[in-house]
Amino acid sequence: MDVTMVSGYFLALLVGVSLGLIGSGGSILTVPILVYILTVNPVLATAYSLFVVGSTALVGGLRNAFNKNVDFSIVWIFGIPSLIAAYLVRAFVIPAIPDVVFSAGTVLITKSLLLMVLFAVVMLTASVRMIKSGNSGTITANIDVSYSKLVVLGVLIGVLAGAVGAGGGFLIIPALVFLAHMPMKKAVGTSLFIIAIQSLAGFMGDVGQSNIDWPFLLVFTLMSVIGIFIGIALSNKIPGEKLKTGFGWFVLIMGIYILIKEIFM
Repeated sequence: MDVTMVSGYFLALLVGVSLGLIGSGGSILTVPILVYILTVNPVLATAYSLFVVGSTALVGGLRNAFNKNVDFSIVWIFGIPSLIAAYLVRAFVIPAIPDVVFSAGTVLITKSLLLMVLFAVVMLTASVRMIKSGNSGTITANIDVSYSKLVVLGVLIGVLAGAVGAGGGFLIIPALVFLAHMPMKKAVGTSLFIIAIQSLAGFMGDVGQSNIDWPFLLVFTLMSVIGIFIGIALSNKIPGEKLKTGFGWFVLIMGIYILIKEIFM
């Protein structure tokens, strides 16, 4: 096993640690690790990300369910529309996008380029939300519960998950706090379950359409699962809001790097 592969597996631990600590950020790490460290094709990397993040989040969600930090009624209200949208995007929309999306003179926009630029935009959005939420202290909930908005947001996040392999925890957690009146700890646990079902549903849309390296994917996922137990243990010792701010700045830098690399290099 070469140094690059060992580095990739070590970084997979950080995917799980992120999910265990703050309930989000798994896909934001997974896709760049797969594409830039392990040189996986970006389209395949988004599929792998769905499996890795979905499996890891499921383990974390079960752990939180054992501690009664999961609201399953919200999981179904939010998660079912999300998983349907994620599956449809991976099964029908992504395969329908041509390898060369646009070509004119020296300008060439490929499917891989489009997905990575979209992913970078998602990273930048996530980083701003993480930095702001980390600096604003605890999140306070609104008065009204809006289940209809939860359903709509579930669909939108499912589309996002299917398109770029992102679980969307950075959007799910605020939605659960503001729209479902959840305390932060229960929102994180519920978010992990939602991320799990939508991500694994999205991955099922790739099965049979992608040439999946199962031995590699399972080992990478195992390392991430180990990481989530580390993250859950650390969450009791590290202030979550301070960690989220630091992680937000890291994601911001990575998003800018990906945009520069994909567009100008």
